[in-house]
Amino acid sequence: MEQLSGLDASFLYLETGNMPMHIGSLAIYDQSTAPGGAVTFKDILRFFEKRLHKARAFRQRIVRVPMSLDHPYWIDDPDFDLEFHVRHIALPKPGDWRQLCIQTARLHARPLDTSRPLWEAYVIEGLDNVAGVPEGSFALVSKFHHAAIDGVSGAEIAAAIHDVSPEDKVEPPANDWQPERFPTGAELLARSAVTTVKKPFEFGSLALRNASTAWRLGRGLLSKELELTTKVPRTRFNGNVSAHRVFDGRSFSLDEIRAIKGRIDGATVNDVMVSVCGGALRQYLDSKGELPEESLVAMAPVTARPEEMRKAAGNMVSTMSLPVRSDIADPLERLRAVHGESERAKKVTRTMGASLLAEMAHFLPSTTSGLIASAYGRYGLAKRLPPMYNTVVTNVPGPNFPLYSMGSRMVANFGLGPIGHGLGLFQPVIGYNGQITVSAISCREMMPDPAFYCDCLSESFEDLKKAAKQPPVSHSKPKASRRLAEDKSARNKKTTRKKAAKKRSAKGTRD
Repeated sequence: MEQLSGLDASFLYLETGNMPMHIGSLAIYDQSTAPGGAVTFKDILRFFEKRLHKARAFRQRIVRVPMSLDHPYWIDDPDFDLEFHVRHIALPKPGDWRQLCIQTARLHARPLDTSRPLWEAYVIEGLDNVAGVPEGSFALVSKFHHAAIDGVSGAEIAAAIHDVSPEDKVEPPANDWQPERFPTGAELLARSAVTTVKKPFEFGSLALRNASTAWRLGRGLLSKELELTTKVPRTRFNGNVSAHRVFDGRSFSLDEIRAIKGRIDGATVNDVMVSVCGGALRQYLDSKGELPEESLVAMAPVTARPEEMRKAAGNMVSTMSLPVRSDIADPLERLRAVHGESERAKKVTRTMGASLLAEMAHFLPSTTSGLIASAYGRYGLAKRLPPMYNTVVTNVPGPNFPLYSMGSRMVANFGLGPIGHGLGLFQPVIGYNGQITVSAISCREMMPDPAFYCDCLSESFEDLKKAAKQPPVSHSKPKASRRLAEDKSARNKKTTRKKAAKKRSAKGTRD
């Protein structure tokens, strides 16, 4: 039995009927590479069953402390049922991309059952008319609660059900799995009493460790070496979200993205994709007559996970406040500005320390956090308080080579993530096998036309690619030309001085 960290538990406290707090993916597989050229649902169940030992999140469920006096605990579920978690459905005819997006959005909108391990996987057949997808392909929509994983640990779970070849290669567990005994309320309260005694000392230790951090941050802000993003415009994405979701996504070439970033010294793939999102938001909001003069601001999650804990479950993240420069029309200038904003945001994060947010979350009061989240939505505080962000843009790097699951080659992978009151647009950027996908997950009332927004993403990318191919504009002149220009400027100044002198002389004569 292991207690959830404060950051992990916060995702449980934040969850309401309109705000399910899970992340996941939509992956598409070509089953022609599987042994025999096809896989059955029973094959898929057997495949998952052989890999359950590779990630603890598969069989762990939460147990809440009576009266919510402390953060919940993870235990191995004594009633684990694989067929509850892996399900099988099919798209209706004709089975095109739009239908797949609608089905994915509906599945993503449903909260997970917190009385069971917090994940589900839906095998979806009938993708007969999805453009660019091999015949007979199927999709897998996966959902894992954010309390169990973040982007990095989620990638580790994805690795548990993927291989680098179609062959089913998996090491058996060292020991047979044995579920835990369900703890009694008295046992949980006793553990909570010990935790309560320790917390003041732990908080004091945290304050001492970060005293120098606070001093460096304050000094940097006063000296203007560090800059915080303080002005965030209000948009349609900053209200209360409904229980309904929309989803769509687009795929871009990694080679083309690398060629684009080469035009700006020091720019990264992430800078390019944030700039593309900024251009799409500019076009989308402008089409609605809602484009603010100020740049929209993205929350950009940053991993705080040390190398030795890369395979650990749970959340170890911090966040950056990153303007997407939707206020700049020129795509190349927008990329240059985004790169500068990113460097400034990284400098602030390095000064604060990436793990500070996760450590502070440990001291959130378990009895009040959920009430605050519920009241935030019930009383419409998202519309009354100043917004902190307009969207989430999160980058999850993936392998640049093909992966196989259930013997089937993955041909595409799109991310899924949560939205909430005051932050109604989530845009995961996922890298895989020479492609970068960008998804848009939003509330149906905020974004009734996700396909149009994704068209804006495509147009923003094409505009940036076209601008990057233009020869760079030289702002310096050859020496001879520069000398001629300087001589001309000097002559003009001399002529101006002579005319001024004549005017003063004529004025004196008249007087």
